[in-house]
Amino acid sequence: MPEKKNQITSLNSATNSDNQGKKLTTAGEMIDYRDSWRIFRIMAEFVDGYNFLRNLKKEVTVFGSARLPANNKYYKVAEDLGYLLGKNGFTTITGGGPGIMEAANKGAYSAGGESAGLNIQLPFEQRINPYVKKATAFYYFFTRKVMMTSPANAFVFFPGGFGTMDEFFEVVDAIDVGQMERSPIILVGKDFWQPLVNFLKAKSAKEVQSVWEKEIDTWVIVETAEEAFNLIKDTKDRPNWNDENDGSENPYSQGKADWRIFKIMAELVDSFEFLNNIRNNVAVLGTKSILPNSEYYNSAYQVGKILAKNNFTAVTGGSTGIMEAVNKGSIENGGVSVGIHTLTESGPHLNGFVNKAIGFSFPFVRKLTIVSSSKFFVFFPGGLGTMHQLFEILTLIETGKMSPVPVLLYDQEFWEPLLNVINKFYTDFKTINQNDKDLVHVINSPEEILSFIN
Repeated sequence: MPEKKNQITSLNSATNSDNQGKKLTTAGEMIDYRDSWRIFRIMAEFVDGYNFLRNLKKEVTVFGSARLPANNKYYKVAEDLGYLLGKNGFTTITGGGPGIMEAANKGAYSAGGESAGLNIQLPFEQRINPYVKKATAFYYFFTRKVMMTSPANAFVFFPGGFGTMDEFFEVVDAIDVGQMERSPIILVGKDFWQPLVNFLKAKSAKEVQSVWEKEIDTWVIVETAEEAFNLIKDTKDRPNWNDENDGSENPYSQGKADWRIFKIMAELVDSFEFLNNIRNNVAVLGTKSILPNSEYYNSAYQVGKILAKNNFTAVTGGSTGIMEAVNKGSIENGGVSVGIHTLTESGPHLNGFVNKAIGFSFPFVRKLTIVSSSKFFVFFPGGLGTMHQLFEILTLIETGKMSPVPVLLYDQEFWEPLLNVINKFYTDFKTINQNDKDLVHVINSPEEILSFIN
């Protein structure tokens, strides 16, 4: 094994002079991490967001497509649910836009309840719907998602597109790994959600064992507003502000602005500094559950090898399974092997094939670091975390927040059911555009990434 295998570079190592002053054509156009002043814009959004949320009570967040019209059956269900929430003293939080968001806000407004909207600034205008009583807006998707998930006592997901999938998988993944307190997860519309649930059970749970089927079974699919409200009505309102001395390690907790904001800012500074030291990054994502010498493990090793031979940096989450295989393939063939991992109380859980590493306490900073610098993405089979990263990237590309880059799915057989689900987003539900469903490319051998490298 090459000696450099265990020489993990710290985030304080000298900046690569070849990188200084250069703006690489990568996904990093979403956040140009070489413009350090952007950290202050991000932190301002956290401060404003936490201050906006601090006076809300009994919050329920409702997600769903902005494209569903008022005559759609799900619009009516969302309006009825908003009315029930408002009538019973709950605060309805949405993204503040049209479609399902407007419907839920409209119902809450009609009932005299609290109706809040957390809007996003897009290259194309997204208006605040007229039924929002309290509103704020964000430039960055990840800060907005933190604010929509931090205060919620329950989550209701209506049919939607890539953005709804991004939000859904962020919440269920965070609950699954213990980063977020358990809350009711309610999915409205069996026709929309059942095929996705079937895919996750058959492929992610049974085939690659990256999520427990019993975790998926905690989500409840309903058809009516009354069914959804019955699952919400007895939820306890959580306090908006945790004492920094209460021992809570929940990264999605609002906490006290003074200490949490500075912790987030420190991790962003570390992230930006770290990214200045690496270049030509390709992120490879997939489950940690794959065992050595399995077919997927060996294929991921070959991907790492190909990246190294073509002077690309292999970026993974630094853990076992697919991540270990990619890092191993890279480092054993003279490449730069990066692990961007999650910090835990027991310390870093890095595989032995990483020579540059950085860890984060806040999952949204970690994901931002992975996404911001990569020239393209390769997704091996995985579970909830893999799905979240996939739909987060597709959302950023679809909305113009990120320059289009190749998004590759490895193994047609595994991903085919999900591709069928995505196709129905367009054909049956009209929650994405026709060209959106073609943002992903399927590959069936490691060598196929060479066409994207070249």
